[in-house]
Amino acid sequence: MWLDKSNIETLYAPGKRNVKEDIISPFKKFAVNVAKRKDRFRKESRKILLDSRKKNYDKLKSKIKTDEKVILFSTFDGRSYGDSPKAIYEYMLTDERFEDYKFVWAFRNPKQFTFVLDNPNTYITTVNTPDYEKTCATAKYWIYNYRMSDHIYPKKDQVYIQLWHGTPLKRLGYDIKISDNAMNSKTEIREKYRIDAEKFKYILAPSHFAAEKFISAWNLNHTGREDTVVELGYPRNDFLITYTADDVIRIKKQLSIPDGKKCILYAPTWRDNQHKSGVGYVYETEVDFDALKKRLSDDYIILFRAHYLVANSFDFKRYSGFVYDVSKVNDINHLYVISDMLVTDYSSVFFDYANLKRPEIFYMYDLEAYGSEIRGFYIDLDELPGPIVRTEDELVKAIKNAQNYGDVYKQKYDAFNKKFNYLDDGHAAKRVTEKVIEEI
Repeated sequence: MWLDKSNIETLYAPGKRNVKEDIISPFKKFAVNVAKRKDRFRKESRKILLDSRKKNYDKLKSKIKTDEKVILFSTFDGRSYGDSPKAIYEYMLTDERFEDYKFVWAFRNPKQFTFVLDNPNTYITTVNTPDYEKTCATAKYWIYNYRMSDHIYPKKDQVYIQLWHGTPLKRLGYDIKISDNAMNSKTEIREKYRIDAEKFKYILAPSHFAAEKFISAWNLNHTGREDTVVELGYPRNDFLITYTADDVIRIKKQLSIPDGKKCILYAPTWRDNQHKSGVGYVYETEVDFDALKKRLSDDYIILFRAHYLVANSFDFKRYSGFVYDVSKVNDINHLYVISDMLVTDYSSVFFDYANLKRPEIFYMYDLEAYGSEIRGFYIDLDELPGPIVRTEDELVKAIKNAQNYGDVYKQKYDAFNKKFNYLDDGHAAKRVTEKVIEEI
């Protein structure tokens, strides 16, 4: 059922084409195009598909006994190995109480993550396959940072732990008042959150602020499930407290990042209304990298990090030596600790990055549209521990003046961390593990 070092190569031979996917792909693209234009078609077709999948999964899980010593992990629906699931998994590897447990990681492309198999108790499965569904039916614990597939529900003796993936700036779920999402109406978004809330036993919050927002976003106050929220801090941020200078040297070497220049981590979020059929959500960057290269390349390099939902790729060959595409780096923490400053827009990365107390710049060129037409915000933007800039000229000036922000924004930084990051002490993985694993 699971892949280990003995069978990963034979099952996933290089160059093997998925003939079934080749046949289905054009029809899938056509259906997505229709779904974006026709709400009724989209809703009805999704319901038919969901009901069929759920019926089949319910039949499958009724035949499989739950194994209390199997834990299933997934980061961003199998897209990477990182975030809080990684932090908890790696903590468990150091805890003798888990010596006889089996750990299974679910990935979209297992060949990229065979390094986890170096641990003899770790296995791999591929999301959206029969073996993945068998694993879901087997594992006592599901440790995810993204929503579980809508048709997969836990049995009574299974524990779904929703770690989520960030302190929210943008409104979520039931809190979204408007929606310009290309593939989901406001009602459909709320339905997805309702389904997820029916399943999890715990949802992790990094602060009291986040806990309040999760309760409203998942409508937990109306379903009497507020007690599913646990305020224990994000395990992924343990590394931001415990990393060393040797870690920085090692990571820069692994990523071929040169010394001698300041690193700008540019991490924009996705836009709900930018979607291409057959591709997925895309990001249409508004940054003129030619202009930035001319004005900044003597002293700076840019580490460009696309959001995990963004499916399109970026070609930065013409900016070689200035822009480094680090979108495929599994653990964004590695990018945090090697960067000298963060440039973002509405991504929640700035909450975590604030632990480092380094300059943050908010390039919000489409602020009115994003705030009033696409999503809306939870916090007053005046709380941000860095300047908001609207034009590229302002961005360049802010980058060059970043060394002065320490004094200017110290009071805001202290207040920000006191409100949002007070649980980041390097021990969240241990706290969460001991809270949610019943047998230890």
